[in-house]
Amino acid sequence: MHKNITDIFFDLDHTLWDFDKNSALTFQKIFEINNVTINTEEFLKHYEPINLNYWKLFREEKIDKVNLRYKRLSDTFEAIRFTADQALIHQLSEDYITHLSSFNHLFEGTVDILEYLKPNYNLHIITNGFHEVQHKKLEKANINNYFKTVTNSEMVGVKKPNPKIFDHALGLANTTKAQSVMIGDNYEADILGALDFGIDAICFNYHNFTLDAKIKKIETLIELKKFF
Repeated sequence: MHKNITDIFFDLDHTLWDFDKNSALTFQKIFEINNVTINTEEFLKHYEPINLNYWKLFREEKIDKVNLRYKRLSDTFEAIRFTADQALIHQLSEDYITHLSSFNHLFEGTVDILEYLKPNYNLHIITNGFHEVQHKKLEKANINNYFKTVTNSEMVGVKKPNPKIFDHALGLANTTKAQSVMIGDNYEADILGALDFGIDAICFNYHNFTLDAKIKKIETLIELKKFF
């Protein structure tokens, strides 16, 4: 890693904040609240790939926030052959957003690596997540004080990998491409998005995907120490 790096930009979900674990706990909670008697494990097995696909469509501007929130649930219920009317799906959609930030498990090593980096670098967040939820996650997980700036897609009107969101984040941070690096789990949005924009990137490859040999990667957050 170049020695002139001053600013480190992190993705939030699936990078610092353990989205899958917190999401699973949220679904358990809202199913209980709404008396939905289904096997949560079976639901999640279908929901997780469906959700990822809808987020890809959302990044590509092919679906809006309202339809993402509704259709990821309706498609999953259809896949597991559970009958849910529109009113229930809308209620679950709202309850999911309301309760998601009440669970705040972080990936192992999150606080340790932030403590390690903060004295020597300016730390920032760039997220495609929704504004109202992401700030709650940072606050309730007690990591908001580590970050000088938070850039979310709703502020900019575009999502990673669009170069405009990276440009906005650098402007907010008052830094340059040469002084910056992006760390995230999503190869398309975080890594290729950053590299195409002209800033260095490190992939948090905890899911062990096969990546191009040229891509800098880590499997645990604490491995970032070898770069900084």
